[in-house]
Amino acid sequence: MRSGFVAVVGRPNVGKSTLVNQMVGTKVAITSSRPNTTRHRILGVLHDAEADAQVVFVDTPGIHKPRSLLGARLNDSAADALGGVDVTVLLVDATAPVGKGDRFVAGMVRPGSICVVNKVDLASRRQVLEQLAAAAGALGSDEYFPVSARTGEGVEALVSEIVARLPEGPLLYPADIVTDVPEAFWVAELVREQLLAVTHDEVPHSIACRVTEWDGPYVRCEILVERESQKSIVVGRGGSVLKAVGTAVRAELPPGSYLDLVVKVERNWQRRPDVIERLGY
Repeated sequence: MRSGFVAVVGRPNVGKSTLVNQMVGTKVAITSSRPNTTRHRILGVLHDAEADAQVVFVDTPGIHKPRSLLGARLNDSAADALGGVDVTVLLVDATAPVGKGDRFVAGMVRPGSICVVNKVDLASRRQVLEQLAAAAGALGSDEYFPVSARTGEGVEALVSEIVARLPEGPLLYPADIVTDVPEAFWVAELVREQLLAVTHDEVPHSIACRVTEWDGPYVRCEILVERESQKSIVVGRGGSVLKAVGTAVRAELPPGSYLDLVVKVERNWQRRPDVIERLGY
């Protein structure tokens, strides 16, 4: 069989997590329209019985110009993911010009990487063709694939190319494993995903979530923000935001789960090494 690791990289908000979810065939990473949603290296495992292959996709944080210690840690995590993989997939956005950020990321990947132009469902045919030409001229990859991670258009051809590039090798994960993230981490990510969907523009980067207690059906998830004003937004009038978030997350948990959401203020946590370490970044 063929097996190996595939890093999916790009600047923020180009659709890396959505593409990984689409290629794996199930949700292994949270998604949102906010940049830098992905903060950890996350594995998604595709078991392709027809091709006799196992593909381990490595979803990475968006590579960007950091403005905090957290941002620097996210860049380090993405850069580390490039080491030791068998294939690298570089994503660019069909609806935005190829810019300095894309070129910077392209400079980090090895020659011969696969370039994917994503969000073709949101771009005109002319835009897609222009982006493919721009990518060919600026990024130096030898394979280009127009896809829509959201709808799945073009993804099958992309996966076939990835599998063809993998070396022969053993099964890397059991057949019933689709991700390596612990259950507590996944619940915290689901909470953060729902908060990203409902909070204002100034809040998302200041939100961090972690499960601090798990006892049978009881799960306590701590939500960190940086200012009291942000806490008010996250709680909502009369607790409305927390209630909506809790309801949405519980719908994805086993029946009978009790989710306790607690909001705490950790001032400037994105710039504090002690909190960054505690959160596992």
